[in-house]
Amino acid sequence: MNQSKKKMSLTLKITISLVLGIIAGLLLQDHAYIAVDYIKPIGTIYLNLIKMIVVPVVLLSITQGIISLQDVRKVGTIGLRTVVYYLFTTALAVTVGLVFANVLQVGAGYVLPGDELSYTATEAPSFIDTIVGIFPSNFFSPLVEANMLQVIVLSLFMGFGIILAGEKGEMAVKVVDSFTEVALKIMGMIIQLSAIGVFALICPVVAQNGPAVLLPLLKVILVAYVGYIIHIAVVYSVSVKLLAGMSPVKFFKGMSQAMLFAFSSASSVGTLPFNLEATQKLGARKEIASFVLPLGATINMDGTAIYQGVCAIFIAQIFGIDLTLGQQITIILTATLASIGTAGVPGSGVIMLAMVLQSVGLPLEGIALVAGIDRILDMGRTVVNITGDAACTICVDALDLKHERKKHMQ
Repeated sequence: MNQSKKKMSLTLKITISLVLGIIAGLLLQDHAYIAVDYIKPIGTIYLNLIKMIVVPVVLLSITQGIISLQDVRKVGTIGLRTVVYYLFTTALAVTVGLVFANVLQVGAGYVLPGDELSYTATEAPSFIDTIVGIFPSNFFSPLVEANMLQVIVLSLFMGFGIILAGEKGEMAVKVVDSFTEVALKIMGMIIQLSAIGVFALICPVVAQNGPAVLLPLLKVILVAYVGYIIHIAVVYSVSVKLLAGMSPVKFFKGMSQAMLFAFSSASSVGTLPFNLEATQKLGARKEIASFVLPLGATINMDGTAIYQGVCAIFIAQIFGIDLTLGQQITIILTATLASIGTAGVPGSGVIMLAMVLQSVGLPLEGIALVAGIDRILDMGRTVVNITGDAACTICVDALDLKHERKKHMQ
């Protein structure tokens, strides 16, 4: 009898822990230190465990994916399609953010809090520095520092090297396959702790940012979330339907677990294992998913781009600055290019926002206004980011299969 009972799914466990975390956070508002001092460390440990295994998973899975593709030219074709898709949807996303922020007058009626403007912006790297920084000068430093762009470059060279080594690289192929399996098993063990991790991550956020704190900035949150939802519902539905012939309902149903985890953890990189599993269940081949998703976790920032657009208009309006069409186009270009160098970890969007504000001469002090609610905005934009990664994986896989079929027919 007991054997016939179905085990509770991980999605349901995460949903329940998310709700319980919010309730606990609301109850602990007057004693936020309890949530911060005693509950948050558990969430930090959980995220640390995920970050610990993510680097080897990315390094090994991309290397394995490239080896299984066998053809260096094929890797180039898939890479080009992936980057074009990511850059196009990111540019579209920041445009969505700007349009909704303008139409809904996101900063109208907001009174500046005066002395509260005390945010010190971290200096954003230049575009050239970002390009140079992609290439590591040391084999091990990208792994130690968890620099995901450099880890991706490292795995590309490893994969190409093993392919070009031919027979002499066969032992390396077996080693990569073996270690990939080990890394994925470790990841599986950590994922089983998700429900506990989600509760511990969400509870202190709610306890510290109770409803009263959020009320003055509720409009920013609402406008950003309208942009997030519209972008997910329209852009990703249309792309998976047109490019992959997949029902949007099937796509979002398959993505529900990954989207829930992304919302609670606010980490694109941390959600990577959930995304790998979801896209493969939706039919994407492992070698494609292993290449496209880690790349997306690093360079595809659609949700972050929407946030940039909304926050830039909000800061401009509360400071009484009218942005010209030319300045708004500059925001689109800057946010799109900046997304390439933004790591998929919580809070990195604030550094990117500093870059965007600098590009059009907006006061960086304005970041102080949104820094307090950044985590709330971060949760939604991470959902958009990882859903975009998955949509790209499904589309690139379908396009590659179509290309393969055409070649066989000729």
